[in-house]
Amino acid sequence: MPELPEVETLRRDLEKEVVGRRIKQVDVSGMRSIRRHPNKKHFMAKLEGHKITGVDRRGKYLLLKLDGGDILVIHLGMSGQLLRSKGAAKEKPDKHTHVLITFTQGGKLRFVDPRTFGELFVTTPEELAAEVPELAHLGFDPVDEMMSWTAFGEMLHQRKAKLKALLMDQKFVAGIGNIYSDEILFAAGLRYDRLSDSLSTQEVRRLYRAMVETLQEAI
Repeated sequence: MPELPEVETLRRDLEKEVVGRRIKQVDVSGMRSIRRHPNKKHFMAKLEGHKITGVDRRGKYLLLKLDGGDILVIHLGMSGQLLRSKGAAKEKPDKHTHVLITFTQGGKLRFVDPRTFGELFVTTPEELAAEVPELAHLGFDPVDEMMSWTAFGEMLHQRKAKLKALLMDQKFVAGIGNIYSDEILFAAGLRYDRLSDSLSTQEVRRLYRAMVETLQEAI
């Protein structure tokens, strides 16, 4: 399942590849991947003719800014992928391609999702919190928001929770899931079930360093 490093890597690629491009056409295979919209035409009309002006990330969500002020929100779910395509006529789209975005300058962006847990939807900045309530309560971002290890230690001691569960708690720290919580704890030399308020000063420093370095290395 994609976690912070995978989503951040995608964000950086999209920033180089699609910012400044205008969307010519949107094709949708079914409603599952755009389930927040009433129908395909509603989703397509929100995108077609608009230019992508920027790409942000909030936790595991990608936010593509549109020139009209709306935001295209993308969540990859468990198996979602965004794949570039040159748009060659002979190219056969993957059978799990659920959304296909064609740009006026050429090239396409495909949303491929075999298990269909991921989704795309268009909303406004004002409505984003209502559409995705968890974004309003995300914890700090260990890639974008650096903090001192002492402040991190204070957060740990206040929670009094098992370390792996705490690292995966999106309200505590954003973007870490099952894979990277294991990698971080292994690198820090700490058991998954250690209580966060039991760590020594040295262990807090090791954990914070392992978290930042593991995620940066993965990116």
